[in-house]
Amino acid sequence: MKRIVIFASGSGTNAQNIATYFNSNSNARVSMILSNKKNAYVLDRAKKLNIPSVCFTKEELQGSNKVLRILQNENPDIIVLAGFLLKFPETIIRQFPNRIINIHPALLPKYGGKGMYGMRVHQAVIDNHEKETGITIHYVNEDYDKGAIIFQKSILVSKKDTPESIAQKIHTLEYNYFPKVIEKLLLSENG
Repeated sequence: MKRIVIFASGSGTNAQNIATYFNSNSNARVSMILSNKKNAYVLDRAKKLNIPSVCFTKEELQGSNKVLRILQNENPDIIVLAGFLLKFPETIIRQFPNRIINIHPALLPKYGGKGMYGMRVHQAVIDNHEKETGITIHYVNEDYDKGAIIFQKSILVSKKDTPESIAQKIHTLEYNYFPKVIEKLLLSENG
């Protein structure tokens, strides 16, 4: 059984969507959810889904080996960042090469980098009069949003769009494609 470990900092709608998608899958499951915020709703979602969860501090991620040891014990086949806002440490990236992926709510390389997340991205898309935006699923490396791109899907931006309406369109893409891309990556490991 392939193990998926998810990191999330907030509500956890993508984490829940991924966990639900793999509930009926006999080859893979979400084995753990980790968060850097003790009040993040993703931890409540994990409890409701009967998925073990761990909360940690920024220092425990970046300044000690606590999170690395947790991951080594869990031995995930893939680590998924789903709305996780902290920079991933190189020590973990080196331990799990090409096994850590992230989803970004824009068509990278546009609107990526430190501080570019959520509504900030969607507002920048509108401010720059973009005709399209979308999602990017990419490998995580030592630079924010600069890992190799695995998958992109675009949507059109209309003149009537707001950051909120773009966010809704992006969420629809995320919910539809993120679990399928994870599944494809896990299957390709067998081939």
